[in-house]
Amino acid sequence: MMNKLRMMCGGLLLLGAVPGLALAKDVSVRTTSELAGAIVAATAGDVIILEDGTYDSTGFSCQASGLEDQPITVRARNPLQAKVRMNALEGFKVSGANWHFEDLDVTGVCAVDSSCEHAFHVQGEASGFWLRRSRVTDFNAQLKVNSAQVAGVWKTPHKGLIEGNELFDTRARNTSNPTTKLNIDTGDDWVLRANYLHDFQKGGGDTVSYGAFLKSGGKRGVVERNLVVCTTKTPPHMGGVRIGLSFGGGGTAPQFCAPAFNAAVPCDVEHEDGVLRNNLIIGCSDVGIYLNRAKNTQVLHNTLIATLGVDFRFATTSGQAAGNLLAGRIRNRDAATGVFAGNLENVTAQDFAGWYVDPLGADLRKKGDLTALLDKGTVPPGVSEDYCARARGNLPIELGALEHSLGDCVTTRPPLSDAPPVGGGPDGGSAGGGQNPVDGGAAVGCGCDMTSRSAPWAQVVLLSLLVARLTRRRQRKPKLALPSNPDCLTT
Repeated sequence: MMNKLRMMCGGLLLLGAVPGLALAKDVSVRTTSELAGAIVAATAGDVIILEDGTYDSTGFSCQASGLEDQPITVRARNPLQAKVRMNALEGFKVSGANWHFEDLDVTGVCAVDSSCEHAFHVQGEASGFWLRRSRVTDFNAQLKVNSAQVAGVWKTPHKGLIEGNELFDTRARNTSNPTTKLNIDTGDDWVLRANYLHDFQKGGGDTVSYGAFLKSGGKRGVVERNLVVCTTKTPPHMGGVRIGLSFGGGGTAPQFCAPAFNAAVPCDVEHEDGVLRNNLIIGCSDVGIYLNRAKNTQVLHNTLIATLGVDFRFATTSGQAAGNLLAGRIRNRDAATGVFAGNLENVTAQDFAGWYVDPLGADLRKKGDLTALLDKGTVPPGVSEDYCARARGNLPIELGALEHSLGDCVTTRPPLSDAPPVGGGPDGGSAGGGQNPVDGGAAVGCGCDMTSRSAPWAQVVLLSLLVARLTRRRQRKPKLALPSNPDCLTT
């Protein structure tokens, strides 16, 4: 029996020597130094689990890369009970691919607001970044995404997912630097879903702030089922120019705009083929949705309360707005060519107050007669559910983000659907092997960690073949050399 165990461990030693085939592991951390060490040592498939507590930091560098089906995950064992306090210009600096962050509570604690720029800075080759079910407060831009040069070649992070988070500031940011809770410069196929963005204000400079934007030459962004409340104060519109959601934001200097990254080539298209659907946007001093050089954009079934409406702006901005319910108006500006149909515009504050329990507080439970909204919309392609992730059903459907014929739902926080995240991956919030502490032990005292959370099928097959081969060789050659350590320790 012991000889067989030794042969298995010998196979594991050989397996570990094969590049890219290290077994994934769960790593439990309780201190900032342990967290920093786990991030530096991370390999594809690792899950770094933050135990309950406070982690004071001046920043982490996430340079290793995971795989699409074996990401590197950093998560709290208990949601929002791992509190990361950043006194840093940038908190988690992510340049490797496929990092997933989940269930964290991250706060900027810099004495000077301009010293806390980004909780997460995702750049270069960091495609496949996820931020889910986390709370991030008091940064100029809680998330910043941008291209970067790697060995002299521009690389861009694509296919990110920002889902189920709460992002806000506890006061106006005393800075003239860009102030946007989700600031995504370049990158294709990003999804912003079911986030709660609120209370953002730029206190200096031009005072313009955004809940979220995607710009700088990106494509196919999807912004859906988010709740954006520019201010929760009453009355709204208190201080600064606050805009809800945008493709294009305030524009991009040409040298930072994909695909040319050339100062001599204008950034004529800030974003292309984007979709904004089923969002609830409230209490913004300017427009709720702003499209700046946003080509072929779909603005579908959003509800905008106490905003100035929707702007399509500049000649390269095109697309359609359909099924939206809003205070204010939808308009083309400066040669934009949007097509608008089936929207209900210029809804008064009195109408919203008559329909809903507390529209400024995002409580859109039915209060009065909703006849003006019912069965007035057609379903454009891609609008199969509503803000509460409920199937819209047959035509005709309701205007705005909610399908009222399905009854009331909780609107004060956007719900996560039961569907798996983008890409069909598993729900990262499940226990998923996180119940075992780090190095949870091996059978019969072998030191080879047989409790790793996820050995890919190729690793398992290779390990089986190695063990079988060693067994056959043992039968043919009784003097086969085995690992010299009788306890078969791999450390």
